[in-house]
Amino acid sequence: MREFEIERLGHQGDGIAPGPVYAFQTLPGEIVTGELNGYRLEAVRIVTPSSSRVRPPCRHFKTCGGCQMQHASDDFMAVWKTEIVEKALSAHGLTTEMRSVQTSPPKSRRRITLSAKRTKKGATAGFHQRESDVIVEIPECQLMHNDLLPAVEIAKRLAVVGASRKAELSVTATLSQAGLDIAVEGGKPMDGSLNVLLSQEAEKANLARLSWSGETVVTRFPPFHVFGASDVVPPPGAFLQATLQGEKALVDAVTSAIGSSGKRGVDLFAGCGTFTLPLASAFEMHGVEGDGAMLHSLDQGWRRAQGLKRVTTEKRDLFRNPILAEDLRYDFAIIDPPRAGAEAQTLELAQSGLKRIAYVSCNSVTFARDAEVLCNAGFTLDWIQVVDQFRWSVHVELAAQFRRR
Repeated sequence: MREFEIERLGHQGDGIAPGPVYAFQTLPGEIVTGELNGYRLEAVRIVTPSSSRVRPPCRHFKTCGGCQMQHASDDFMAVWKTEIVEKALSAHGLTTEMRSVQTSPPKSRRRITLSAKRTKKGATAGFHQRESDVIVEIPECQLMHNDLLPAVEIAKRLAVVGASRKAELSVTATLSQAGLDIAVEGGKPMDGSLNVLLSQEAEKANLARLSWSGETVVTRFPPFHVFGASDVVPPPGAFLQATLQGEKALVDAVTSAIGSSGKRGVDLFAGCGTFTLPLASAFEMHGVEGDGAMLHSLDQGWRRAQGLKRVTTEKRDLFRNPILAEDLRYDFAIIDPPRAGAEAQTLELAQSGLKRIAYVSCNSVTFARDAEVLCNAGFTLDWIQVVDQFRWSVHVELAAQFRRR
């Protein structure tokens, strides 16, 4: 067999040797052999391992597609994820201070999406194999918080009750302060008998809430989350930061980026108030979000809290209808767009009179694009905080401070 030396990693975590040849679960500097199938090396064997290679902590790693990078040390991952951001910035002629990576610990994920299907003998639930529709069961998952693990068996029972034989359920399980909050998509149409069966399953599993295809079946306990001084009940399946540690790291970074000056701020893509509500202890806040249900949760969380400054909300599609520069009459802005970034809104931020912007991103490429717009308009990119709450994955999140020169 031919030997190959891995030179670097691609954005999906595959090792890349000259050719290019792609080898899954390899690291830079390693000498490997395998069976070449087109551009991909299969049945890979490590001849000379990297000093950054570690024993995967999860016994499901080789078959489960939930994690890509358990074979790499934490130090390697911190350096690699920092370099991903630096390379994205470099493509736009930008550099900045990179703060130390904040990595969430094992067994800290509070939100997960499982796949579940009926089988001849019952049901199966877990994650897909890499590049496959085969579901791998994960009873000893090292990602999920221990209190979230029962969601795997719950997903199986829900598949038996509410999935057709050929359909696959998507089961989003979130660990709230009141217990498990389960949102299911892809099941049978709701009718009276199914409603009864699902309600019984929710009772057996002691769920806080169960929803089916966007419709709440039962709420036994309001599944609330704590944002600052507020208790917030998100709508079923709503976006939340993946870990409490990651959420805290991002909130701390945003708070640092904003500083203590000014009285009023705007939170763009505010969601349920992850940043709006903690900042409302010191500033009047205006939360803007395209999802009305999430905005309602934010508003109710503020109204039930004590000691916060005034919080207002606005339902608005910031992609099609960004807030114009002349209307951004605030002391600072927070922006946390989805992976596509916020090109249209960033153009308005760039032309506004804002002095500070805290930018949170889950895509370093679109972040770098938007950062160039801001820097060309007179802002400085002072620092970036990389937050690795999707441990053992290729996913990169960050928070950054922009200040007008």
